[in-house]
Amino acid sequence: MHLSLFLAATALFLVQPAPSTQPEATSLFGKPLVSAPPTGDTKTRLEGDLAKAQADFDRDPSSADAAIWLGRRLAYLGRFRDAIDVYTRGIAKHPNEPRLYRHRGHRYITVRKFDEAIADLRKASQLVAGRKDEIEPDGAPNKAGIPRSTLQSNIWYHLGLAQYLKGDFRGALASYQEGMKVSRVNDDMLVATSDWLYMTLRRLKRDEEAKRVLEPIKEQMDVLENGAYHARLLMYKGLRTPDSVLNLNTADDVQIATQGYGVGNWYLVNGDKPKAKEIFDRVVAGKAWPAFGYIAAEADLRRGF
Repeated sequence: MHLSLFLAATALFLVQPAPSTQPEATSLFGKPLVSAPPTGDTKTRLEGDLAKAQADFDRDPSSADAAIWLGRRLAYLGRFRDAIDVYTRGIAKHPNEPRLYRHRGHRYITVRKFDEAIADLRKASQLVAGRKDEIEPDGAPNKAGIPRSTLQSNIWYHLGLAQYLKGDFRGALASYQEGMKVSRVNDDMLVATSDWLYMTLRRLKRDEEAKRVLEPIKEQMDVLENGAYHARLLMYKGLRTPDSVLNLNTADDVQIATQGYGVGNWYLVNGDKPKAKEIFDRVVAGKAWPAFGYIAAEADLRRGF
C-alpha cells in the first residue's frame, strides 16, 4: 500500500504542533520538521492501535512481526525516530529479516536520510532474492479492505525513490525496472511503479521508453487506492489536463502534496521550468512534509532541478 496510507497519515500533519514537540527530522534546507499530534477520532483510533502493538511487543519482544507492527504504528502517529529505533533493535535480533530493512528504509526516506535508506533497501532486496513474493498486510486498509502491495514491490519502489531523491536517476531506473517485474500483480501496484518509472525516464530524456510505460494505462483500471498515480499517468498520456489533476486555486495541502510533484515534474520535463518551480514551491510551503511528493519537490529545489 502506498498512496492510501499516506493520505490516511498526512491528515495528522495539518494541525499546528504543540510548541514543546521535538522535531522528527530536518528538511533538506535545514528546517526542523515537527509532527503534529492527531485529534478526535483519529487520535483515539491510532493511539488504540499503538497500545495494542505495544502490548503485543511486550508479550514477545523477540518477535519480528511484533517489532514491525510497533514501528508501523509509531510511524502512523508521526513518531518516525521512535519507529526507526524499534526497527534498528529488531534488526539486531533478526539480521536476516528483509521486512525490517524495508520498513526502516521507508522511514529513513521520511526523515531525509537517503543514504541509509538505500543501504537498507538494497539489503532487503538481497534478502528476498529468489524468494516468492508476499502480500503485505495493510496498516490503513483501503475501502475494499483488500491489501494490494507486496513486500518485493515495496522494496524496489522505495529503493528507486531513495535513489531518485538523491538525483541518481540511473540507479532509480534500474530499481524501478526490477520493481516492475513484481508490480503487475494488480493495477494499484502497476500504477504506483509506472508513475515513478515514467518520471525517472523523462528525467533521463529517454522519452520513447517513457511512452512505452504508459501503454498498459487505461481510463478504466482496477485501482482501489492509488487513484492519484492513475490520474497522473492519464495526464502523462494526454487523457487528463494538469488542471484537472491539480487545481492550485482549490487544492489543500494534502492534495498539493500528493499530486503537486507529479504535475510539477510534468511541466519541468516538458520545458516549463517557471511553472514547475511555482508548483514545487507550493508543495514545500505546505505542512504535509512526510509525503514523497513533498520530499521530491524539496530535493529538486535544493539541487536547482
